[in-house]
Amino acid sequence: MEWKYLAGPACAGLCASICLAASDAPNVPPASHFKVVEQIVAKVNGDIITEDELQTLKKQLAEQLHQQRETGAQFEQDYNQQVKNILEHKIDQLLLIQKGKDLGVKVDPEVTKYMAKLQLQSGIVDTDKFHDYIRKESGMPYADFVDRAKDHYLSQAVIGSEVARNINFTDQEIQNYYDTHKKEFIKKEKVYLSEILISTKGKDAAGVAAAKKKAELIAAEASHGEKFSDLAQDNSDAETAKSGGFLGGYSKGELSSVFVKAVWDLPKGAVTKPIKIATGWEVLKVDDHTKNGLESVADAKEEIENDLYGKKIQPKVRQYLTQLREKAFLQIKPGYVDTGAAPGQNTTWQEAAKLKPETVTKAEVEQRTRHKRLFGVIPIPGTKTTVTGKSSSR
Repeated sequence: MEWKYLAGPACAGLCASICLAASDAPNVPPASHFKVVEQIVAKVNGDIITEDELQTLKKQLAEQLHQQRETGAQFEQDYNQQVKNILEHKIDQLLLIQKGKDLGVKVDPEVTKYMAKLQLQSGIVDTDKFHDYIRKESGMPYADFVDRAKDHYLSQAVIGSEVARNINFTDQEIQNYYDTHKKEFIKKEKVYLSEILISTKGKDAAGVAAAKKKAELIAAEASHGEKFSDLAQDNSDAETAKSGGFLGGYSKGELSSVFVKAVWDLPKGAVTKPIKIATGWEVLKVDDHTKNGLESVADAKEEIENDLYGKKIQPKVRQYLTQLREKAFLQIKPGYVDTGAAPGQNTTWQEAAKLKPETVTKAEVEQRTRHKRLFGVIPIPGTKTTVTGKSSSR
C-alpha cells in the first residue's frame, strides 16, 4: 500500500493540518483514519511553520531566561516581552535561509570548521561516538544539528552580503560620536592579552621538548598571519581556549615580571616567543595596549565603528526583512501575529477548502518538519535573535 500526505479539501476538517491517508483505498476512509501530523500556523513561500515548532521555541526561551538566573517578576516580564516575537523570528529565519539558497550562497567550509571545533572541544576522537554526543546533548540527530548550523551561517552570510556591506561611516560621524562620548575613552594603561598554553603537565623530558617545539611552531604561525583565536581553540590546553584564548586587560602591577618583560613594550598585534611557565609553554598575543589619559580619535576609531555598526545594523536588517516579506507568499493563521509584518501586506489565512487539492509525498513533509527540535547544552551560533558585532566585510 502506498501512503501519501494530502493537503487541500481533503484536510479542510483538520484546519489545513497535514493528513495521512491510504491513496489506493477503494472508498474515502472515515475521519478516524486520518492522522494529524502537524498543525500549520504559517506558510512562508515553500516552507511551513507549525504550532509544535512555536511551542518548542517558547520552551527554549524560558530555558534561556532561567539560565540567566531570571526568576519571579523579572522572568515573567522578559518572557512576556519576548515570546510575542517568536513567530516573527521564525519567519525572519526562513526568509533569510530561502534568500541564501536563491543567491547560491555556499557555507559548507564554515560549517565543517565549526563542527571540527566542536569535536575538538568535546575531546571525542571517534566519529560515531561524537555523533552520539551531539544527538544526546542537542536532542536531535547529528544530520539535523549540522543542517541547523548551516542555516545559521547561511542567514549570517545573507545579512553580510545584502545588508552589512552597505553600512559605512563618515569621518564626521566618527568625530561626533567621539566628542559626545569622551568620558568613555579616558583609559588607564593596560595591556590586553590572549594566550595559547601548551601544557607539560605529567610529561617526561621528551614530552616537554615536544611541547616546546609545538609552541614554537604555533608562535611562528601566529606571527605570520594565522588567526590567533583559531590557533588557541585548536591547540591551547588553557581554559581560555573556548573563547579563542582571550585573557583580558592587565595593568603593569597585575602581571608577573616575566610577562611584563615579554609583552609590555610590544606593539598591538604582536606575538611573543614561547614563555616557560610552571605548567608549560605560554604564547601571548598583544590584543591592545591602552595608555593613561584620553585616547585619540584615531585610537578610538575601531571601538567607535563597532558601536555605530551595532546601532545601524539592526534597523537595516529589519528594513531588509520587511522587503523580503513584501515579495513573499505569506499566510498566517488567525490568532497568530507576525510582529515584523510588512505594513499593508495581506497575509490572510486561506482555508484549505478554498485551495486546489494537492498531494505531496511523505518524504517532502518530513523534510519540511525535520528541523523542529531544540538545541540542548551544545552552543551553536545564532541562538540569539539580535545582530551585533562588526561586519566581516569591513
